[in-house]
Amino acid sequence: MQYPPYLLETPIYMAAVLALGIAAQWLAWRMKVPAIVFLLFLGFAMGYIVGPPETYLGDNEQGRAILFGMVSLAVGAILFEGGLSLRFQEIRDHSGVVIRLVSLGLAITAVLTTLAARYLVEFSWPMAVLIGSLLTVSGPTVILPLLRQVRPERRVGSIIKWEGIVNDPIGAVLAALVYEVVVHPSTDGMTHGTLFALGKTIVVGLGLGLGGGWVIRELMRRYLVPDFLQNAVVLAMVLLLFAVSNQLQSESGLVTVTVLGIYLANQRSVPIKHVVEFKENLRVLLLAVLFIVLASRIQPSMAELEDIGWRGIVFVLLLIFLVRPIAAFVSTWGSDLTREQRKLLAWMHPRGIVAAAVATLFAIGIAEARPEFEAEAQKMVLVVFLVVVGTVTIYGLSLGRVAKSLGLSREDPQGVLFVGASPLVRELARSLRDEGFGTLLVDTNPENISLARMDGLPVCYASIGSDFVHHETDLGELGNLLAMTSNDEVNTLAASEFAEQFGSANVYQFSPHDKASQRHQRVPAHLRGRILFADGLTEDQVRDRYEAGFRIKKTTLSEGFTMKQFREKYGSDAILMFVLPDKSRLTVIASNSTYEPKPGHKLIALVPPQPAGTPTEA
Repeated sequence: MQYPPYLLETPIYMAAVLALGIAAQWLAWRMKVPAIVFLLFLGFAMGYIVGPPETYLGDNEQGRAILFGMVSLAVGAILFEGGLSLRFQEIRDHSGVVIRLVSLGLAITAVLTTLAARYLVEFSWPMAVLIGSLLTVSGPTVILPLLRQVRPERRVGSIIKWEGIVNDPIGAVLAALVYEVVVHPSTDGMTHGTLFALGKTIVVGLGLGLGGGWVIRELMRRYLVPDFLQNAVVLAMVLLLFAVSNQLQSESGLVTVTVLGIYLANQRSVPIKHVVEFKENLRVLLLAVLFIVLASRIQPSMAELEDIGWRGIVFVLLLIFLVRPIAAFVSTWGSDLTREQRKLLAWMHPRGIVAAAVATLFAIGIAEARPEFEAEAQKMVLVVFLVVVGTVTIYGLSLGRVAKSLGLSREDPQGVLFVGASPLVRELARSLRDEGFGTLLVDTNPENISLARMDGLPVCYASIGSDFVHHETDLGELGNLLAMTSNDEVNTLAASEFAEQFGSANVYQFSPHDKASQRHQRVPAHLRGRILFADGLTEDQVRDRYEAGFRIKKTTLSEGFTMKQFREKYGSDAILMFVLPDKSRLTVIASNSTYEPKPGHKLIALVPPQPAGTPTEA
């Protein structure tokens, strides 16, 4: 096999891109910052060190065609995954706000961005209008990770998610129409041709999206596709529909896959959770590659950087501090959103992979069709990537603090979602509430719910596996799930349902009841959450101790009363449940926990009524 004479062989290059992309996303998770920042940095560095990616795919022309074909399909898959997260019930009370944001707000963003590009960055009018239309997009690649990290209150979070995903295809189609005018500047029938292209885009996008969704639903509903092939069939259908749609009308594929995702997310005939999970995993891999590959193509000269200079930085700041607030406040004027919710909307419009990918594709097409605009096309790519880096960095590093200051989010939420509302659970919830942590008790027992409500505890009368709990309750200040019912199956269902939302490290359940053999186990081990408190400690055992007089007790450790003395005083029957290292952090004790409380930490434990020891607490 012959490899091109570059620094890396092609397989090594491709593997390095994937490995570095995954490492960047892991580092971003650890540091709680947007992954795109690290991905773009790595991409810029790889471009200078090992060269642009198309050089590893054959000659430049062939490599470029292969590269951007793959990039285009990957963007389609990402937008489909975004559409799968959109449920109409999330916005049934504020759909008008979303519609105004993706219409009036998008138009205001386009106009103001065009003016800034023309008079500040000094683009020609055609290129300024193209940049103004292109930078209306946002996208799931940025929005969804930020929402998962910040977890704002449900209402405003749903609006942000819908706007960020829906305006991607709208903005991309708008940019494509402007691009066609720039590339083919004939004035004869321009208005008629543009309107025809817009109408064709809508018809093709809606027709293929809804038709493809119906076909996928029927294939699954009639069991015509075996389970092990369903994810592959859906992915193949998505990419095929995207490509066919783009063949029929340029850029209509983005509309098609978004409509397809929304259709599947809101139909009720077949479950699609396994499809959603597969697409989320695929998105992580695609993002790991796309941002590095696209950024590695940008190797600006000093002259190009000087040409943008301070004007580019001011341009980004104008988009953040002027354009977005105006668009958000005008679009939400007269709505029932609170002032704080409108402010948070005004502080959320990062750009992502669609802006970066489309700008790169447009630059190549403009350079070939209109050589007089080639320099401006390359400048456009630099400006768009500067906007991506700037908006993602500023919004990503500040959104949590802004949402928290507005009272719409709790950064790094520590509260507890309790499954069950038994007397023990209610007492635990009261103890945590008194320490300032949020709680929510979910139960189907009306008596338990009534007693919890009388105690002033937040409750939800529903099954933990219902869509109502996932989509209708506000879980913004909750970061842990404790499944504490007497039913092992319910506890396991709760743990598996919320493992993705809270993270598998933060979902807990009682140890299942022992069975004589594996064949009699009621719940498989891989679906369970972490075991609460101690191995083999079942709900029955804890309840028996509580009914025998054990009580919830808070104890602050000190130099004079250590953890060792606590154990000596209360004996082996005491159950350590929580540790509060400080007033804002909560540690749930699991069976495999190696955490050792230190002086100054507060313990919450279930202790016997008569201390079994002589030491006294300090």
